[in-house]
Amino acid sequence: MMKNRINKIEIIFETLIWNFRFFVLFPVIFSLFSALKFFIIGSLDIWAGLILTFEMKDPEGANTYKIVSYIIGGIDYYLIGIVLLIFSFGIYELFISKIDIRFQQDEINILQSESLEELKGKLVQVIVVALIVSLFKKMLNLDIKQASDLAYIALSILLISISSYLLQLQHKYSHKSDHHNH
Repeated sequence: MMKNRINKIEIIFETLIWNFRFFVLFPVIFSLFSALKFFIIGSLDIWAGLILTFEMKDPEGANTYKIVSYIIGGIDYYLIGIVLLIFSFGIYELFISKIDIRFQQDEINILQSESLEELKGKLVQVIVVALIVSLFKKMLNLDIKQASDLAYIALSILLISISSYLLQLQHKYSHKSDHHNH
């Protein structure tokens, strides 16, 4: 009698714990809305760059820098939206359920994450690219006054190149190990 009661309590408790995973729907939903917002902001930024007049007489003038700045800014917003989208899909599939409609269509692996580690890796790669684009945008407006400013820019480019190379290397070796495991 007592053992039966403990088993019922255990089942109720485990059911409650298991169903707590549905709280993950909040970050999934709000990340999707945030991604949509970033896509809209990025589109508006790029549109602002596209409607500016390009001056043929002064191809490196202030308007050109504004156009490039708007377009690079828009790409940056798109990348942040993509990070949020990947996060939403990954968290949903890890905690709630595989997205069935994806399997009815062509297999899209970029949104698939088999583990939290894989999801983190994908997010880090996109975040690094977003940071590179953001740094590029900042560099467009940078006023170089001293030789040290130029050295800092060169150092930034070198560090970005190294991080990009390391990410490519990590991606290459993670795919090789995936193929060997299957």
